[in-house]
Amino acid sequence: MEAPNPDFMREAIRLSVEKMQAGHGGPFGAVVVRDGKIIARGFNQVTSTNDPTCHAEVDVIRKACAVLGTFQLDDCDLYTSCEPCPMCLGAIYWARPRRVFYGNTKADAAAIGFDDQFIYDEIEKPLDQRRLSMTELLRDEASAGFRAWEQKEGKTEY
Repeated sequence: MEAPNPDFMREAIRLSVEKMQAGHGGPFGAVVVRDGKIIARGFNQVTSTNDPTCHAEVDVIRKACAVLGTFQLDDCDLYTSCEPCPMCLGAIYWARPRRVFYGNTKADAAAIGFDDQFIYDEIEKPLDQRRLSMTELLRDEASAGFRAWEQKEGKTEY
């Protein structure tokens, strides 16, 4: 497996600065690389799109999957200017890239006001102790969708 390429990280960092200064959102950039080439570039657009999920990693995953015509990033590397937050980490695991490289740490992000530790802490708590109320409702009815999935022929597993 080839060594990490600092030029790809520099591009993620460049995007983080350029797009933040242009008013798109926070200072976060990311690229997806396959076969030694950048196939997608992403950047934080939370404030410019009013989309709290439009973090750099989510943006670049969406773009890379569109380029490749698939929902998985096998044989791809993701370079991101900052250690991924819990949401992005989940998206990265679902996308299944080969490797992830990051620049700033989550502690660096917290030092400038992007502190995601409370989410990590919330995940560890039992549902009834979380800040956000979560209540099971109509589980029997909701299970119809799961039963249909189990019986569906020709489904695409993921």
